[in-house]
Parts: sequence; C-alpha cells; structure tokens
Amino acid sequence: MQCRNAFWLSAIDPPRNELSNSKLNLTLAVPKPRRQSIESTSDNKDDGDDYNTGAVTLPLPSHVKSITSTSNPFVKHCLKLRHSSSYRRSHGSVLVVGATPIREMYQFQKSLQERHIVTDCLLLLDKDEVPKGLDDISARIVRVSSLVMKKLSGMQSSESIEAIALMKLPTSFCNFEDNQKEVDWRRIFPCVHRILVLDGIQDPGNLGTLIRSAMAFNWGGAFLLPGCCDPFNEKALRASRGASCQLPIVSGNWDHLESIRNKFQMKILAGHPNSKDELKQVSWLSQKLVDSLVDEPLCLVLGSEGSGLSETSREVCELVSIPMSGQFESLNVSVAGGIFLYMLQPRNHRFV
Repeated sequence: MQCRNAFWLSAIDPPRNELSNSKLNLTLAVPKPRRQSIESTSDNKDDGDDYNTGAVTLPLPSHVKSITSTSNPFVKHCLKLRHSSSYRRSHGSVLVVGATPIREMYQFQKSLQERHIVTDCLLLLDKDEVPKGLDDISARIVRVSSLVMKKLSGMQSSESIEAIALMKLPTSFCNFEDNQKEVDWRRIFPCVHRILVLDGIQDPGNLGTLIRSAMAFNWGGAFLLPGCCDPFNEKALRASRGASCQLPIVSGNWDHLESIRNKFQMKILAGHPNSKDELKQVSWLSQKLVDSLVDEPLCLVLGSEGSGLSETSREVCELVSIPMSGQFESLNVSVAGGIFLYMLQPRNHRFV
C-alpha cells in the first residue's frame, strides 16, 4: 500500500490592523492549549511565564520592512517560540530555521491537490535575495540584521542561514488528553499500514532523525508515547528537516495506541537488543520476517536511548533484534530505527 500524507498547515489569520498611538499592531490569536503529554525537558526554560492570557498583540507596524535590534518585541516573541514548548502550544506557532526545511515543506504542500502552505512571516538577511524555491511563497517578508538572524537561529554565524519562517503548528499534529477515547483515527492517519511509535525518546536529534526517516520511507505517521520530547523543539526540527510538519504525528498514551491497534488489527513489533537475560523470545530481523509482514499493517516501537523499551512495550510487543557480527550490544536508536524503517517500509515503496 502506498499513499501520500494529505494535510496542510493552517493559515495564520490575516493580521488585524489597529491604530494605537499612530502604530499598527499585529494581533496574534492564541488557541486554547490542550493538556500536553510530551515531556518539556530543557526546551521549556521559559515556561514559568504566563502565556495563556488570550490574544497577544505584538508591535510590528505594517510599514516596518526590517528589524535590526535583538530587543525588538517581535524578535523576543520568536525567541520564545524557539525555546519554549508551552509557548509554541499556546500560540499555535513554530519557528522554522533554514531555507532547506522551509523549501521542502512548501514543495511537499504544493504537491498535494488543493493544499497550500501559508507562512505568516519570512525573515531574510538584509539585502540578500529571496532563496530559490521560496520566491513564490505568499508571506510577508521582513529583512533582519545579521545580529538578529544569529540570535533567532541560535547559530554562531548567520552566513549559513538564508531564511527563517514563522508558521502555524501543523494541523497534522494531534495531542490527546488521557480521557479522550472517541478518535477518528482514519482522519488523523490517512495511511495506517505502517506507524512508527516512539517510546520515551528524549533526545530531539534522534527523534527528528527518526521522523525524517519515517517520512523518507513512506510510513503513514508517528505516535509519541509519554516521555518523548517535543517534535517542534528547534533541534528536532533541524534534524527532521521539516518532516515534523509533514508527517502526521500524534502524542498520546497506550490506551490510544491500543485503540489504533484494535481498529486496524495491527501487529506491534518493537526493536530490542538480543540478550541472554531476556525472558521473552526475541526474533531476528530477516528478509523472511519482512516478507511475512508485507501485507500486514503494523506499528514499530522504538525505545529511549538510555533505558530502552518501557515495561509495557516489552510486555505487549513482539520483540525483534537486528543481527550484528560485532561485539556491540546495541545501536544508536536513530541508526537502528533507520534500518527497521527501511526493511519494513511499505511494499510499493521498496527499492529492493
């Protein structure tokens, strides 16, 4: 089964211009935040602030075409989006750094019929040309100084950063409360033949890499169990190269995952190192195993870098290990995940 993940990024509502002391203000509507099961970790260093206070008006006069100061209120707003998970959720926005992930996201959206990506604001270095592939994006362009670009990107040099985009969190991301039971899984996962499940992945680089690999091998979506970092963390976004805004992603618990499993009769496998101390049988990842699963919908569970699979995952899942001739007990989760995702990818998308 091969299908495209059909969804779009919500357009930010056109700014309402309000005269206030002869200045025009950009008013951002703040969506009501939902209870978050994603671990905040250090990404939420600004979470002590009260962000859930309704509409937030940021001074960004419509005549302003450039920003040179890092003290600008709009720059501070963007920095909070970069650093704080709760601030991103409360504002429903995300900061995407780099022309490549912005371009990939935009091209992906253009490839979908009747789907459009709408970027609220595109920040470019002063006097630089609009990067190739971004010149037809319908968005307000604001020029910024190299100092502002370095501040917003978190990079030592602004030379490698061609663009930064401010956009809405994708509607393909769903975060469910513990007591939410009635869910239209077919709407959330248009293609459920292959779902990647991440169990307590706290390293944003690994999480972003796994999401990008799932997207590359045409998996239908990702499910984040409790303990995972925010997929829109700046490091996760950088590692995913924008795939976090393309692949359907759900944050939920085992009850939600069991609901998906029962509805679509899915088999649940879990990557696990082979060990003599393991009480449960561990199968080898082989071509024979892969062939037996070609037509069977399945979830692949990958555990955290340090402690591996949770106790629930070890009990519920069929354990599978990657055979290795070396003396290493296990591989990095993003490396092992890449092997699993490639071997178990949908049949119509295979390269071999």
